[in-house]
Amino acid sequence: MSVTRLSAAEASAHVLAGLAPLGEETVGLHEALGRVLARDVQSPVSLPPWDNASMDGFAVRAIDVRGASASQPVRLRVVETIAAGTAATRAIEAGSAMRIMTGAPVPAGADSVIRVEDTTTTGDIVEIRDDRDVESNVRLAGEDVRSGVIVMRAGTTLGAAQIGVLSSVGCARPQVHRRPRVAILATGDELVPVEQFADVVAGRRIVSSNSYSLEAAVRAAGGEPVSLGIGADDPDALARLLRGADGCDVIVTSGGVSVGDFDFTRTVVDRLGGTLSLWRVRMRPGAPLAFGRLFGVPWLGLPGNPVSALVTFELFGRPLLRTLLGSSRPHRRTVPVVLDEDVVLRAPLMHFLRCVLADGVDGQLHARLTGAQSSGMLTSMSSADALLIVPPDPLQRASGALLRALPLDGEFGGSTSFPG
Repeated sequence: MSVTRLSAAEASAHVLAGLAPLGEETVGLHEALGRVLARDVQSPVSLPPWDNASMDGFAVRAIDVRGASASQPVRLRVVETIAAGTAATRAIEAGSAMRIMTGAPVPAGADSVIRVEDTTTTGDIVEIRDDRDVESNVRLAGEDVRSGVIVMRAGTTLGAAQIGVLSSVGCARPQVHRRPRVAILATGDELVPVEQFADVVAGRRIVSSNSYSLEAAVRAAGGEPVSLGIGADDPDALARLLRGADGCDVIVTSGGVSVGDFDFTRTVVDRLGGTLSLWRVRMRPGAPLAFGRLFGVPWLGLPGNPVSALVTFELFGRPLLRTLLGSSRPHRRTVPVVLDEDVVLRAPLMHFLRCVLADGVDGQLHARLTGAQSSGMLTSMSSADALLIVPPDPLQRASGALLRALPLDGEFGGSTSFPG
């Protein structure tokens, strides 16, 4: 028995219910970008491993230079130079200084590094003309990471900074969750691959843009797309192609889930032993959404209209894949926006409208629609950098109204609750 006419939030919760991250594998750091940690990482070392200089200058004792000024400089004898990667051969003594480079270990007895621009050097004598760096410019051992602490938790998506931290603590091959393999099938007699564009020019067919946009969306979400091709509006043909999804972790179809005479996808899923647990959502675009299981894995039946397919994938497919990847925050984060134009809804449904965000002179983000919002106008999606979330009541929103938007061009990292 399928659940129908859920809200977008209810549908999202339904899709994610019971999902668990996929199995683990180890990868090298060069292949770790975008992957999700499967296990906590503990540091075997402290960072920095020693007190070190945060800038080029002179390592000194604060007691020797406090009170130094341009009118009353302090003169110290330079006894050694410490380059990065080397260490001092002695401790700092009263009346002495050591030239030191950024990152080099601070010698015993020193508690300050005076920047070069506040000094003048003549032979082995350095003249300190300012004491603003007293007890400054020393990075203490372990101030970033202490040996034995957890530096990164399971569920963390690995970006550039995270990979840098892993390398710093010696984690050369982190344990991550396996990427989901996602079977993608577009349906419709009118569709052809882009290689048959001559049929489009002749007015006989249209390009199956969903085949390409959904493959790209799967990759962007961290999955591995597996193309099943384009299915004709024929139950037997659809069944043959869908059998090719056996062994994948997720199945995504576009088209054929509405109530038309040639919408066979739900029927074929049932024939193949699949189940339908959700059909239709109180939203626009993307109301004829289907969800269930086929061959033991999640099946997401997206609408065929290009915009509807991408919007529903963003709202339901991307969080599904991020959950299988092990992400602790599968949704993007929504942001508050000020509406820059009047918006009138044609139906009392939650709307996700394509919009562009811009910084306003009032310090707030402002949203303006990309133009006509037809679900067949893919250019309205390509021009957008966010989805404007418009609740069903009231049907009219005036310019200046406060709403929320879902940015499409940022990193993952929203809360675990459904946006909007």
